Amino acid sequence: MTVHAPIASAGIDPGIAASVEEFIALRRDLHRHPELAFRETRTSAIVAGRLASYGYEVTTGLAGTGVIGQLRKGDGLRRLGLRADMDALPIAEQTDRAYASETAGVMHACGHDGHTAILLAAAKRLAERDFSGTLNLIFQPAEEIGAGARKLLSEGLFERFPCDAVFGLHNWPGVPSGQFGFVEGPAMAAVDKAIIRIVGRGGHGASPHETVDPVVAASSLVLALQSIVSRNIDPRQAAVVTVGSIHGGEASNVIPDAVELKLTIRSFDAGVRAQLEERIPALARAQAESFGATAEVSYRRGFPPLTNHVAETQLAREVALAAFGAGKVEHDFKPRMASEDFAFLLEACPGSYFFVGNGESAPLHSPAYDFDDRLIAPAATFWVRLARTFLV
Repeated sequence: MTVHAPIASAGIDPGIAASVEEFIALRRDLHRHPELAFRETRTSAIVAGRLASYGYEVTTGLAGTGVIGQLRKGDGLRRLGLRADMDALPIAEQTDRAYASETAGVMHACGHDGHTAILLAAAKRLAERDFSGTLNLIFQPAEEIGAGARKLLSEGLFERFPCDAVFGLHNWPGVPSGQFGFVEGPAMAAVDKAIIRIVGRGGHGASPHETVDPVVAASSLVLALQSIVSRNIDPRQAAVVTVGSIHGGEASNVIPDAVELKLTIRSFDAGVRAQLEERIPALARAQAESFGATAEVSYRRGFPPLTNHVAETQLAREVALAAFGAGKVEHDFKPRMASEDFAFLLEACPGSYFFVGNGESAPLHSPAYDFDDRLIAPAATFWVRLARTFLV
C-alpha cells in the first residue's frame, strides 16, 4: 500500500505568495521573448540558471533544449517528476500587452510561458521546504510539434531520472481562473491526420461533361465523412472527424485535375481509433469512385490518447481539495478533444495530467490569447503541496 503524508487544509503557500510578483515578471519576460520548438535556447538558459541558483543539480541538452532539475532531500526512496513545457507557436500576436512578443510571427499562444514560471516558482519554494526523496523537474521542449516528449524518452529520460510518478498541467481558457480540473482515465484525445487527394480529370468550366470533377467528389466526401461518426461509431463513444483544409484549382472557370483535403481525426478509445483509421480511407476511395475519380489517402497516427492513472489522479485531486476547498475543484471536469504529448510520458510512467482555469481569455492558439497571471500562485502552491505529500 502506498503511503503519503497527511494532507492538511491550507491555502496559498506563504513562500509562493511572497515571491509571486517575481514569477509574474519572469512569465512576462518569457512571453516577450518566445521561442519555437527545439529553439528554446534563451528559455532553457534562464531555467537552468535559476534551478542552479536554487541548489538543484541541473542537466541540460536532453532533447536538445530540455532541462532537468534534480533535488534530493532526506532518506526517502520515492521519486517524483513534475513537467512544464517551454515552446511557443508560429503565430503573430494580436494583443495590446506591454509585454507582447518582440519576435515577429512567434508568440506564447498556449501559455507555456506560464507553465514554466509556475514550475520555477515551485522549484524555488521546494528548495526551501522539507521533503524526503528525489524531485525531478522536467522542462520539456517542442510540445507544440509533438516531438519533445518522445525525444526525451528516446534519450533515456526515465532511465537517467527514474520517477515513480510524473505529473503535468495545462491552463484552460473558459474555466474560472485558478480552478482545478481532474479526469481519471482518458483526459485528452488521440490525434491522427489524413491527407486525401481526389484525382479526376480537369477541363473548362463550360464543359463539365467532358471532365471528372474532383471538386464535386471532394464536396460530397466532406459530408460523407460525417456519417462515420454518426453511423459507424458507437454513440456511447467520442470521435471527431474534421476537414480543416480543402484546396483545388485557382480559376473560377477551370475544373482542376485534383482536390486535396486535410483532416484531423480524434478519439479516446483504441478500438474507435482503429475503426476510424480503417473507415476513412475506405469511404474516401468509394466516394471518389462513385464520381469516376480516385482517392489517394495518406493516414498518419500522431499522439495517443492521454490516459491518466487513477491512483495518481485521485491523489492530485485530494491535494487540490485540501489546499483550496471544493469550490476551486470542478466536480465533473470533462475530457478534452485537444491533444498533448504528455501522453507519451504517461505510457512510460504512472501519473496524471490536470487542468487549471485561465479565466475568460481568448482560446488557446489564438493571436489574442494571454496567460492569466492570477493562476501562478495557486498552481505553484499545488506543485509544492503535491511534492511534499508524495515525497515522504
